[in-house]
Amino acid sequence: MITDIHEPKAQQLRAETITSNTESFRDRIATVGEDGKRKWVFAQKPFGKFYNIRSIVSWFFFALFFTLPFIKINGHPLFLFNIPKAKFIIFGQVFWPQDFFIFGLIMVTFIVSVVLFTAAFGRLFCGWVCPQTIFMEMLFRKIEYAIDGDASAQKLLAKAPWTSTKIIKRVSKHSIFYIMSFVIANFFLAYIIGMDDLIKIITEPVSKHTTGLLSIMVFSAIFYAVYAFFREQACTVVCPYGRLQGVLLDRNSMVVAYDYERGETRKKFNKKEERTAGDCIDCFQCVKVCPTGIDIRNGTQLECVGCTACIDACNHMMDKVGFERGLIRYASEDGIAKKQPLRYTRRMKLYTVLLVLLTSLLTTLLVTRKDVTATIMRTPGLMYQEVGSDSISNLYNIKVVNKTMKQIPLTVQLVDANGKVDVVGNKIIVQSEGQGAGSFFVTLPKERIKQRKTQIKLAIYHQSQQIDVVKTNFLGPVE
Repeated sequence: MITDIHEPKAQQLRAETITSNTESFRDRIATVGEDGKRKWVFAQKPFGKFYNIRSIVSWFFFALFFTLPFIKINGHPLFLFNIPKAKFIIFGQVFWPQDFFIFGLIMVTFIVSVVLFTAAFGRLFCGWVCPQTIFMEMLFRKIEYAIDGDASAQKLLAKAPWTSTKIIKRVSKHSIFYIMSFVIANFFLAYIIGMDDLIKIITEPVSKHTTGLLSIMVFSAIFYAVYAFFREQACTVVCPYGRLQGVLLDRNSMVVAYDYERGETRKKFNKKEERTAGDCIDCFQCVKVCPTGIDIRNGTQLECVGCTACIDACNHMMDKVGFERGLIRYASEDGIAKKQPLRYTRRMKLYTVLLVLLTSLLTTLLVTRKDVTATIMRTPGLMYQEVGSDSISNLYNIKVVNKTMKQIPLTVQLVDANGKVDVVGNKIIVQSEGQGAGSFFVTLPKERIKQRKTQIKLAIYHQSQQIDVVKTNFLGPVE
């Protein structure tokens, strides 16, 4: 379940300071005790360079998350993932079920990007820009620190009897947690149904939007449960990304790593005696600040999300005792074991080539993608019809998908052929972001027909603009 990718040498070095009891990290996740019960993580509030940078990144993320639903391009939201209506909008481009191939290719490209990124930079995404980590550590955890205090105060409060002070703190914290979850749920729903529909749910009578209101309440309850109670379990139990890291990472991947070559053997710091042990002073600060409750000195583990809290804590302690920083740092396994710098490996190069190919194909499809697409087929079950003594006609059905925000009247004309097109009934008009259908006859002179099936081209026009050309077969008599 949990991996440790240090070399046997590292295991030998750790054996001097790690007993068999502390090796239990290999048998279960850090937040589950021997009795199988949840061990609540009281993470100490981190501080330092990386934490400050992550805070700036989180504010940038919050700005994006809460403003993107309001941004529109040509009347479309910038992003929309309306699964019930099978309508997806990415950077203002509408994707319908007919565009599923393109949308699927976007997903494949994204997955390859994640694989490449992970192979090179480990779980950098998890620690810095994953919404779960940012909301938990940079919003809800900070609210908790402000109300309950740091880790030691939280532990005391958890064990304390239910006094008025504890009740006020608990009610205040969980009330704010639910309000924030409710706000997040609203904006999350905006990415699914659009901000315009969300505003209608908020402003119009509840009776008109029962389903929408129920969705908001369900999402609010889920987010509240995750950030108030489930917390790091979402990363270690639910998210498959952490469990895939054993496959995606190799010895050249960048991870948050403990330099066991420099740190072992561990020993408490005593300024009165000459130090013969390693630089690790066994202060456990790296463990106390870990939001998933692991000891990074045991090696790369499933629970590690690469949040860098342990780096800041260790650097602070190294400064206090006068040792060099970087005992815990971003590095690769080979970088620690062999003193090698990070390398751009053959596997990374192959992933890069694949990613470039997929991106090129995707770009081509997006550039050549049409806003209006049409499908024309002969009406099934009908033969050709003779028109007078010198012409033959076929009946066709046309189906049109309009991906624009405008209503489009269409006309159909023959390309490079003597003949005519007669629409059956009303003109073909396709509503905005909708589908339209119609029927029409194509009439050709008999002299034009040389075989049983003759291929013809039909051009579809919106006013004077040709928007599509469709090839189909014209059925005629064979003499």
